[in-house]
Amino acid sequence: MVLHQAIQRMLLTGIRIETLPPAPPPSPPMQLAALIEALGPAHREFDGRAVLFGHRYRSGFWAIYLLSALAVLFAILPLALGWDASTHSLHPYAGLWALAEVGVIAVVSAIYWRGHRADWQGEWLRARTTAELTWYLPLVAPLVDFSAGATGNWYARVFESDLPSSASAEVTRLCTEHETLARASLAEAWVDDKFLRSYAAWTTAVLEEQRRYHHRIAARQHALQHRVHGVNSWLFGLTAVGALAHLVLHTLWLSLVTTFFPALGASLHGALAQSEAYRLSTTSERLVIELQAAAGRIRSASDAAHTSGSAATLKTAVMDALALILEEHQDWQMLVRPHHLPLA
Repeated sequence: MVLHQAIQRMLLTGIRIETLPPAPPPSPPMQLAALIEALGPAHREFDGRAVLFGHRYRSGFWAIYLLSALAVLFAILPLALGWDASTHSLHPYAGLWALAEVGVIAVVSAIYWRGHRADWQGEWLRARTTAELTWYLPLVAPLVDFSAGATGNWYARVFESDLPSSASAEVTRLCTEHETLARASLAEAWVDDKFLRSYAAWTTAVLEEQRRYHHRIAARQHALQHRVHGVNSWLFGLTAVGALAHLVLHTLWLSLVTTFFPALGASLHGALAQSEAYRLSTTSERLVIELQAAAGRIRSASDAAHTSGSAATLKTAVMDALALILEEHQDWQMLVRPHHLPLA
């Protein structure tokens, strides 16, 4: 477990998050098995890179926010403990708190410098986009007209919208490398009723996996928002009580309460805002409904194709479902990209 996951798990202690049971593993059509196996190493490479840099970036901004609050605590502790008084027996060691504060600030600076220099966020977004587009290539391949003689990016040949430029080169390379395999595997696919049913069932199974994933994301982000808002309410409430008590009780410990608690509350709120918990939860809630509807349209189109012998409606339904997934991913990119470690 990495830092940002550990922090969120601690914040969610005691909250039971309702999740859907895991979906059965999707079973792809026989004609796509070789293509899926061939693309597997590339997907695992990009996915591993995305996970690595995603953990670094998200752990980085959570650490920066919370360590900033810790620096405030170290700054106020000598006063609260009374070590700043020349008569206190531990006065010679008061400078240790200042040293600890400087150390925390140095760690914050190092995280920022390293994350900015190595472009953790940019590497995460690029790798995640490439991993996602690579993962869906076997779904896109049957929609490509390989008889037209054109080569290049399969997404560009199926959809009119352009791909994110950061992933186009890698995805285009993979499409070019596997063009011959895809053409040979799918030569007679659309006249095979068994393939049509298997392809439709596999696509709906993939959509169901995505639906359950977004259901889990929505529930978790909603719970995280609720808990952080609750903690902040207590922190600012205690700050108000401490400020009022200061009018009667003149103790330095109340200064710690009225200084550290607001800093901690602001840090939690800032980290939650930078993680875009609210917009992630609302987007995922919407996608749960839309993905379910898309899967329903594919099932209906599959039944119609079996009855009429025409696969045009099925192709359109699958294209619409893939367009929904791609649009969601581009929306996620637009959501996350403006946030950088410097904002923390």
